[in-house]
Amino acid sequence: MIDTHVHLNFEDYIDDLETVILDAEKAGVSHMVVIGIDEGSSRLAIELSKQYPNLFASVGVHPSESENMFEMQATSTQFIEDMLKEDKVVAIGECGIDLYHEDYNLEYQQHVFKNQIELAKTYQKPLIIHSRSGVRECIDMLKPYQGQVKGVFHCFNGSKEEANEILELGFYIGVNGPITFKNAIDAKDIAIHVPIEKLLIETDGPYLSPEPYRGRRNQPANVKYILKTLAQLKNMSEADVDTITTQNAKKLFLLP
Repeated sequence: MIDTHVHLNFEDYIDDLETVILDAEKAGVSHMVVIGIDEGSSRLAIELSKQYPNLFASVGVHPSESENMFEMQATSTQFIEDMLKEDKVVAIGECGIDLYHEDYNLEYQQHVFKNQIELAKTYQKPLIIHSRSGVRECIDMLKPYQGQVKGVFHCFNGSKEEANEILELGFYIGVNGPITFKNAIDAKDIAIHVPIEKLLIETDGPYLSPEPYRGRRNQPANVKYILKTLAQLKNMSEADVDTITTQNAKKLFLLP
């Protein structure tokens, strides 16, 4: 299993990071991609990847952090380009559009997102897309780059029609804790609808803990519950789902 999206660089793990990583290994997690949301967290993701052989880093600016940059009148994503020189940086992000909160600044989110799409194109690194309430906007921004960039729509919560457009763009779709929730009909339907060859599994730890740990801090070891539910939804064996989603992640992120 590969946890393709986890924030081990957040303070939530500061007291027991070693244990969390060991628990993940015991659960059968072979690789974890630690996700940056700004310069500081991206730098820490790289540092952690250097300390632990099975950790890899993604560096980028989350849309909510792009708004913070706007307030500070900072427009540069130069730090991402500098960090891409590091061996264990396997992706750019998470980046994208987030229209969940009413006080969003769409114009600046688009500016920062486009910068990162251009970097992905130049350096041929996959994008990790955050698209909460902004799936349509993300798709529209990526369409001009079809065939030039690749990546994953992490924690996807759009429609089947939007999922089809994402697949046409050559992107993967990430599924996580919500597919284990009894009332998450839409998340389950998407997991059934999207071909297994285009799915990645992720925890988004410390958020979105799957059943039976809903409401508690999430961690990479819990990816096994997502895999188990996905296997049930797909009417496949857990071993086959593990093999295919692992291959998907290795192909996208060029993991060893």
